Amino acid sequence: MLKKLQQIWKAKDIRNSILYVLALLIIFRIAAHIPIPGVDASSIKDLFAGNDILGMLNLFSGGGMENFSIVMLGVGPYITSSIIFQLLVMIVPRLEALQKEGEYGQQKINQYTRRLTIPLALIQGYGFIHLLSQRTGGALMGNMSSLQLFTALMMVTAGTIFLMWLGELISEKKIGNGISLLIFAGIIASLPQSLGNTLIAFDNSQILSFVVFILITLITIVVIVMITEGQRNIPVSYARHMVGQKTAGGVNTHLPLRVNQAGVIPIIFAISVIILPPTVAQFFLHSSVPWLANASQWTIDIFQNQIFYGGFYFIVVFAFTYFYTAIIFHPDQIAENLQKQGGFIPGIRPGRHTAEYLNKVMTRIILAGALFLGIVAVLPIAVAPLTGIRTMTLGGTSILIVVAVVIETVKQIDAQLVMRDYEGF
Repeated sequence: MLKKLQQIWKAKDIRNSILYVLALLIIFRIAAHIPIPGVDASSIKDLFAGNDILGMLNLFSGGGMENFSIVMLGVGPYITSSIIFQLLVMIVPRLEALQKEGEYGQQKINQYTRRLTIPLALIQGYGFIHLLSQRTGGALMGNMSSLQLFTALMMVTAGTIFLMWLGELISEKKIGNGISLLIFAGIIASLPQSLGNTLIAFDNSQILSFVVFILITLITIVVIVMITEGQRNIPVSYARHMVGQKTAGGVNTHLPLRVNQAGVIPIIFAISVIILPPTVAQFFLHSSVPWLANASQWTIDIFQNQIFYGGFYFIVVFAFTYFYTAIIFHPDQIAENLQKQGGFIPGIRPGRHTAEYLNKVMTRIILAGALFLGIVAVLPIAVAPLTGIRTMTLGGTSILIVVAVVIETVKQIDAQLVMRDYEGF
């Protein structure tokens, strides 16, 4: 480990890239503490502490929502926009054809994704400001005029675009995915405060609960690493063929199928789905139509029920894991590419039979991945009553993101070190 760190530090370009990324993350943390003018952010501190859904949103924004900062929305609108276009590529033939045009097509889709982020940020910004204002009885916005509200919306939208730009700058350095690292920085930044609150509330009677909490956290990290790195290798053979006067092919390799193909996207999508009903219900809570007001109150109450909330959360994560895997995993294309390259799976006929085999194997593998993501998502709900420790906000989702980002970043740095060795640096 120490030798690896020395290699990284001696490589000037890698060292400079890491320092550059750290500087951008520091800028993000500074922005997360710049509040929007005209807003009393102190009135919502207790609100976030007592609401699991809002607490999770605040965690992903790096504390920006609790501080009501200019980056209070985080990169949420951009992630939502990305998911929307990934779905549209499946159902819109023009976008599907554009995606197949290689780098040019991907750049165009990325451009559309950035444009959609702006209206999504405006909508989400207005929704959150209105929701938080209602939850605080109007204390948050006070006597804010229409001009001040418009200015606040412009600032939070600009904050999201700013973070999107920072994420792209980070990704260009090939030291991890920029958007993931921003979320990672927000989660890590919340640890000192959570740990401090835990130590303040700690007494000798909680020693056993604290030990159990640490053991569950360590076991969770180990399982997350195993599942994240877990894969099934499908054997692939390439037939011998002549290229000019030389013989090519005749090698055996494998096709890796990851247990968790979808990553953390199903959990992020599930959070959006869970937040939507109670958020919409807040707008109709004081409706003059009795049945609409009653339905809104019932919706809010049922989502505050921990059993319903946990069960619904698990089901949405489980279902969307299969759905999102179907979006990103294309057995027909894989089978077609293998056939074009002269490759085949031993015992399986090329073409349609190979695609059916890969689809069957992936369906079985993803069951473990879907169960894993569902359990990780509801882990904080199950652990909190067991240990009695509610001041540590680092839940299973956060650990999953942290571990995945660390693994990806380490792999990219290792790849750059290997590249230097090949180039003779």
